[in-house]
Amino acid sequence: MALRDQTNMGGTAETFLTTHWSLIEGVQKQQDPDRALIGLLLERYWKPVYCYLRRKGHDNEDAKDLTQGFFHEVVLNRQLIQRADPTKGRFRTFLLHALKQYLIDQSRRQSTERSIPQDKLVPLDITDPPALPQTISELTPEDCFLYAWKSTVLDRVLSEVQAGCLADGLETHWRVFHDRLLRPILDECEPPSMADVCRRHGVASESAASNMMVTVKRRFHQALKKQLRATVLCDADAEDELLDMLRSWGLGAQDVP
Repeated sequence: MALRDQTNMGGTAETFLTTHWSLIEGVQKQQDPDRALIGLLLERYWKPVYCYLRRKGHDNEDAKDLTQGFFHEVVLNRQLIQRADPTKGRFRTFLLHALKQYLIDQSRRQSTERSIPQDKLVPLDITDPPALPQTISELTPEDCFLYAWKSTVLDRVLSEVQAGCLADGLETHWRVFHDRLLRPILDECEPPSMADVCRRHGVASESAASNMMVTVKRRFHQALKKQLRATVLCDADAEDELLDMLRSWGLGAQDVP
């Protein structure tokens, strides 16, 4: 699976979030949930919700309206928050179940008008929805939801790793990793030879370039595992998620030390 829709979704508000489940538990304890916390949750999951709705047959505008309505009615009104139970497993599975129930409730309504009070709405910028790749048409709505979730995780991890490399003076390391490993996966093309990569970025030897890639791959592995650990209850589940992610992107576990 090639995940192309890089959108810089991660943001910088990590101080608001330890894990998705601890976020939910924190919101549950508040009389007036912190809108910044809920907004961060919304930011991280609106794309999977939107893509699921598109594959269910809703056009762009209807899917945007339903996405807004779901997060307003289910998240902001705390129906989702009140029902959240970490013992039930992965948060995205819980969210997808809630979305399906929301669609059932919507279909039962006599009126199709959706009214969302503006003073109640957490801002959600979906003026430029993600473009769905052609292969999405072959997926079920549930798999489309999962595809978009993985894409969002990848965006966030790559942004974090790139920013860390640049901050630590490892720009060449990042560029070698990007050209040799990342771009071929995203663009579904053959990787350039190590000799070409060395010439392009002024690296003295192929062994030096290989060591640079190992450094960045290790950072990628750590950042990805951190993101996945936030959505599950134990390290074993995080390892399962990690292996599934790597397979989705055409990476074997041996490719990321």
